[in-house]
Order: sequence, then structure tokens, then C-alpha cells
Amino acid sequence: MNELSPKVQNQIAQFQQLQQQLQTLLNQKYQMDVQVKEMERTIEELNKAAPDTVVYKSVGSLLIKDEGKDGLLKEVEESKELMEVRVKALDRQEKVLRDRYQQLQEQLSKAFGPTVAGNQAF
Repeated sequence: MNELSPKVQNQIAQFQQLQQQLQTLLNQKYQMDVQVKEMERTIEELNKAAPDTVVYKSVGSLLIKDEGKDGLLKEVEESKELMEVRVKALDRQEKVLRDRYQQLQEQLSKAFGPTVAGNQAF
């Protein structure tokens, strides 16, 4: 191949940037999903616990005795809801990035042929 046109060079740069953005987003989403599952397990355990059970919450590197399981349960449920909203926002952002990624991949495939754009899928 000879010199690449500035347009194709720009598309390649955008494609690489999208790959990085998508990978970063997927990592964030995975971490949040793990946190949501952990909160679900916490909620399950708090619901199983007797009303007079002594509970502690983690604050930084400390465990602090909480006033009661009901307040802590409400706090965890609210945190879980907030995290789920964030995950949904990441889902929407992921869809936009995947659509743009696919579009650029098709443009590069037309410019170079099907093997250069890469078959790496996220």
C-alpha cells in the first residue's frame, strides 16, 4: 500500500480510540456489575438476619457498628439502585460506541478489504 489518505488515517485513529473507549467502558461495567451482585448478596443476608442482630458497616478500612439492620438495609438498597442506574447509562453508552465501532469497521473494510479492519469483536 502506498500513502494512506488523511481521511483513512483519521478513520484508523478513530477506530483505535473507539476500541480503547469500548474496552474501558466494558471494564467499568464489569466492575459495577460485580458491585451490584455483592450488594444483592448483602441485602439477602440482611433480610435473613434477626431484627436484633448486631451489624457493622465498612467505612474505609474500618468496620463500624451500625445502629440497626434496617437502616443499613435501606442504605445498601439505595446504593444498589444508584449503581443499577449507572449500569444502564453504561449500557446506552456501550450501544453508541458499538454502533460507531461497527460503522468505522465497515468503512475501513471498504477502504482496505475485510482483513485489515480486524475481526476483533468486543
